[in-house]
Amino acid sequence: MTPRLDAIGVVTSDMAASLAFYRRLGLDLPADADTAPHAEIALPGGIRVLWDTEETVRSFDPGWTRPSGGERVGLAFRCDSPAEVDSVYAELVAAGHRGRLEPWDAVWGQRYAIVLDPDGCGVQLFADAT
Repeated sequence: MTPRLDAIGVVTSDMAASLAFYRRLGLDLPADADTAPHAEIALPGGIRVLWDTEETVRSFDPGWTRPSGGERVGLAFRCDSPAEVDSVYAELVAAGHRGRLEPWDAVWGQRYAIVLDPDGCGVQLFADAT
């Protein structure tokens, strides 16, 4: 058997805030997950996104510490158009989330932006340039 990618994990210090952020990006997460130590959702195609509180991670990995200085894995959300990149970015910033890179036309042919989730992880928004 060959291993296959099944899930992407997010460790959060505030489950409710993290899930609220990702709901704004269209993920259909149940409201009762806000107080759970673990939450997950299956995406079209079968990949799952998992959220665990820092306390949950420390329960099985007592040596775990919160990363600092930037992330090594990021989530990227495809938008339908360059205008949607702009509007989703503006909506998230207006809701109090920090923007890292305002929308811009990238040299690789996409409208691209980065906004930070409640734990400071960069979340990419992009669409093919038209």
